Amino acid sequence: MTIPARTESRTGEGMPRTHLSTTAWLLLFSVAVAAFGLELCLGSVFIPPGQVWAVLTGLGGVPDAWREIIVLYRLPRAFTAMLAGAALGMAGLKMQTLFRNPLADPFVLGISSGASLGVALVILAAWGFGLRPLMEKTGFLGNASLVMAAVAGSGAVLCVVMGIARRVESNLTLLIVGLMFGYISSALVNVLLLFALEHQVQSYLAWTFGSYAGVTWRQLGVLTPAVAAGLALAGVLAKPLNALLLGEGYARSMGVNVAGVRRWIILGASLLSGTVTAYCGPIGFLGIAVPHLCRLIHRTSDHRILVPAVILTGAALSLLADVMAQAPGSRVLLPLNSVTSLIGAPVVIGIILRGRRIMEVAP
Repeated sequence: MTIPARTESRTGEGMPRTHLSTTAWLLLFSVAVAAFGLELCLGSVFIPPGQVWAVLTGLGGVPDAWREIIVLYRLPRAFTAMLAGAALGMAGLKMQTLFRNPLADPFVLGISSGASLGVALVILAAWGFGLRPLMEKTGFLGNASLVMAAVAGSGAVLCVVMGIARRVESNLTLLIVGLMFGYISSALVNVLLLFALEHQVQSYLAWTFGSYAGVTWRQLGVLTPAVAAGLALAGVLAKPLNALLLGEGYARSMGVNVAGVRRWIILGASLLSGTVTAYCGPIGFLGIAVPHLCRLIHRTSDHRILVPAVILTGAALSLLADVMAQAPGSRVLLPLNSVTSLIGAPVVIGIILRGRRIMEVAP
C-alpha cells in the first residue's frame, strides 16, 4: 500500500504544492548541471567553460593538454561524484526507512568498517611482509588493490549480516548487530595501526579521507552498473518502503513480505554503500543529509517521489562537495570527508533539534 501524494494541498504560504514541487525539481536540476560544469572547469588548472563545451561536443581548437585533462581526469571524476552521491543518498534513505531512525546512515550495518579493515590489512601486508616491491611491479598496490581489499572486507561483513537477517525478525536487533560488527572492525583497524609504521598509517589515512579522483573509465565500467542496479532495486521497493513507514505490523497486514523486503533492502543498501566505499573511500554524511533534504524540499515521505529526488539531490550535493574540496582559486586539495561533514553536520543538528517530526513530513 502506498501513501498517496496530496498534490492539491497548499503550503503555509499559500503556494500550491504542485508548483512548489515543479520549482524544486527545476532548481535541483539546475544546481546539478551547474555543479557538473564547475567540476569540469575548476581544478589545479582553470579551463574556460567555452573550451569545456568544445571538448564535450567534439569541436576543435582546444589545446591537447586541456582536452586530456577533461577527458581522462575530470569527466570520470564528475561521473563518479554523481554516482557516489546518488548511491549513498539512496542507501541512507533505505536505512532510515527500514530502521525508522532519522539518524541511520548507509554504514550502520558495518559495511564501511569492513571495507576499512580490508584496506588496512592490504596496506600493512604490503609494507610489513616486504610485498610492496612486488605489488608495485605488478601494479597491484595502487588503487586496484585498495578496491579489491575494500570489496572483500565489505563483502565479508555483508555475508554475515545477511545470514543474521535470516535468523532474526527484529530490525532493532539487526541494527545493534550491525553496529557491533562496525565496532569490531574499527577496533581491529586501530590495533593494526598501533603496530604500523608511520608511512603505513599515512597510506591508510589518505584512503579514509575519501576522493573521487582515483576512479578511471575502466573502473567506472564496474561502478556504474553496480550503482545502477542498486538504484533500480530502490525503485522497485518504493511501495514496500511506503508501507514500512507505518511499521512492520501494518506492512504485514497489507500483504508485504517484511522478511523478504528487509533482505532486499539490506542487499541493495550494502551494494550501493560497499561499492562506493571500495572505489572512493568512506564518504560520510551524504547518506544522512540527502534523504532529509529531499523530505524537506518536496514536503513528502512518499518513496515514489523520494527515490528520484534522492538520486538528483545526492548527485548535485556530491558534485558541490567535490568542487568545494578542490578549493577553487588555489592548488590546495581539501579532504572530501571534511567538506561533506561541513555540509552534513548542520543537517544532522537540525534533525536532532526537530526530533522525530522530520520523518513525519506530510505526504
